[in-house]
Amino acid sequence: MAKNIYSMTGFGKAEAGSESLQVTVEIKTVNHRFKDIRFKMSSLFNSVELEMRNLISQNFKRGSFDINVSYKRLETKSRFDDIDTEKVNAFISSMKHLADKNDVQLDIKPTDFLRNEFMKEVDESSIDEMNKFAIDALKGAIENLKESRKVEGQKMVDVIKKHQQSYEEFFNIVNDKSDEFQAAVKERLEKRFDEYKTAMPIDEPRFMQEVIFYLEKMDIHEEINRINAHLSKLNDLLTKGGEVGRQIDFLIQELNRETNTTGSKSTLQEISEAVVQMKVQLEKIREQGLNLE
Repeated sequence: MAKNIYSMTGFGKAEAGSESLQVTVEIKTVNHRFKDIRFKMSSLFNSVELEMRNLISQNFKRGSFDINVSYKRLETKSRFDDIDTEKVNAFISSMKHLADKNDVQLDIKPTDFLRNEFMKEVDESSIDEMNKFAIDALKGAIENLKESRKVEGQKMVDVIKKHQQSYEEFFNIVNDKSDEFQAAVKERLEKRFDEYKTAMPIDEPRFMQEVIFYLEKMDIHEEINRINAHLSKLNDLLTKGGEVGRQIDFLIQELNRETNTTGSKSTLQEISEAVVQMKVQLEKIREQGLNLE
């Protein structure tokens, strides 16, 4: 059974809690060469940060992860009831002193004290409960993120296949013109031979040997065979799924090398024009492949 192909771009969100408390976890991911995990959350969750980090590492191979963990109380009482008045008084006293000293007006609104640093300390049992909800919410967010990355991954695979099809259409032009190209080169060399042999003595067997050597040097059939092999490998990757991002990047480098060599060998206009378009499609495939896990 083929594995799914995942994008490194996605979003997942989940909540967990009780009648009085709710913890929300949001995860946003973008592409990254390795794995970069950043948390934005209250210090109340510090004791489970390592466990949360391990859960991310176990479920994803690559990407840049921004994880936001927040909580709110669901009691009927106002959140202003949780404000620690001593912390507020100390803050206002310090700010008033600084304002007076610098002759500036102090502008404070009641809502300024709804931040966590002005809240009453949470007891240990509440912290344990919050940590449990945080882990549960993270697990839910991870599953939603996986689904998001899978959907985005399939979209990118569809785009890659579209550009690969365009690449192959131009590649077929090169393939069809490859024999014609060699024949044109041989005809041009023989024409030059006929022009010069009347003006100067030329060793015809030696000249023909040079023609054969030159034609072999300009032959693009080896490049064509290698391109076919790389395209077959690319099809296999997109079919079997799994972690394909780095492998696609490697294949595009190889295809670029063979495509460039084909273009440098050919003097036929149709092949040169096709090679330019092939390179355009490879760059588009590379851009999509960079976002795959």
